[in-house]
Amino acid sequence: MARKIGKLAPSAVQKTTKPGRYADGGGLYLVVTRGGTRSWAFRFTVAGRAHEMGLGPAHTVGLADAREKARQCRRQLLDGTDPLAQRREAKAPPVASLTFGEVAELYLAAHAPGWRSVVHERQWRNSLRDHVLPTLGGMSVAAIDTGAVMRVLEPIWASKPETASRARQRMESILDYAAARGWRNGDNPARWKGHLANLLPAPGRVKPLVHHPAMRWQDVPAFVASLASRQGMAARALLYTVLTAARSGEARGATWGELDLANAIWTLPGARMKAGQAHRVPLSAAVLALLPRHPEEAQPDTLVFPGGKDGNPLSDVALSRLLPPGVTVHGFRSTFRDWAGETTQHPREVVEMALAHRLGDAVEQAYARGDLFKKRRALMDTWAEYCLNCKAEHSSTE
Repeated sequence: MARKIGKLAPSAVQKTTKPGRYADGGGLYLVVTRGGTRSWAFRFTVAGRAHEMGLGPAHTVGLADAREKARQCRRQLLDGTDPLAQRREAKAPPVASLTFGEVAELYLAAHAPGWRSVVHERQWRNSLRDHVLPTLGGMSVAAIDTGAVMRVLEPIWASKPETASRARQRMESILDYAAARGWRNGDNPARWKGHLANLLPAPGRVKPLVHHPAMRWQDVPAFVASLASRQGMAARALLYTVLTAARSGEARGATWGELDLANAIWTLPGARMKAGQAHRVPLSAAVLALLPRHPEEAQPDTLVFPGGKDGNPLSDVALSRLLPPGVTVHGFRSTFRDWAGETTQHPREVVEMALAHRLGDAVEQAYARGDLFKKRRALMDTWAEYCLNCKAEHSSTE
């Protein structure tokens, strides 16, 4: 028996306000939301999977028009066409009209929800603006070939290998995105393995990797003692950074909502971590003692170390000004690693996890689900004790 079509009366459509779905038949539904919005939807199945396609708001599309739209959809299905897929294709810009610059903007917009931070997105945009778009920005994304990619990379490959490598990776991602959307065909001319690897030397062989200058671990106690005697928010923030072995941005962006003072734990959300995964840091008694007084009116997102009167985070420069020449804030992570490896018996995996480094391949990471928190607390307590209590004459040895 054929399903009845035309179940809804025009008067009922106007008067229905209770939230729900009201079938008219033939896959057409009047949808009323809890907020009172009323719209039309067409439900259908393709290859065993259910789909729903909006047909417009009820205040604009009347019952007769909605039935006609649903009839056209059923006719497309009868002809073997997915009406929702056809609509999406119709809305997509013509391939010939899309430039690499336009596709880059579409890629950035599509991936915006997944950025680790505003800084991450800014790095992408700056890299494209400075090194890629001047050459490829106005080119049709479908026409970009190996020659075009090489015109971007060759001028900077020898002088700025790390910058060039990142530019290549970003070009590859954008071109893959264009191919997935059907805006270009063929192999990706920015891919490295089996392609550009035959034309360019590996970035790591072009120029030695320059590590962040670091203070010798033997010199840390004397430096910490001098830093502890200084006043100001920047000095406290730098001490906090050193004693937690955190990255500068992680420490400067710490909020009161991330701190569990009762249990001495600092929990960083994945959005603020380089690896994109939440990370717990055990806080030693020394770290708790140097924290500013918790404002009674502080909201969870209030900064622990605010910079100036505007409430923005301290700048990295503010912390760097407190350092001796030739030393960087980030370098203290390397200092901590050297100290732990050379002077303690703490296992390597505990030390690396304290630095929020991921160990092993994907299989090993899948099975290593703990964060060794108790062992890391012992490690960080030992580090704080060393930084604050080590005798000055010890720093002059070696």
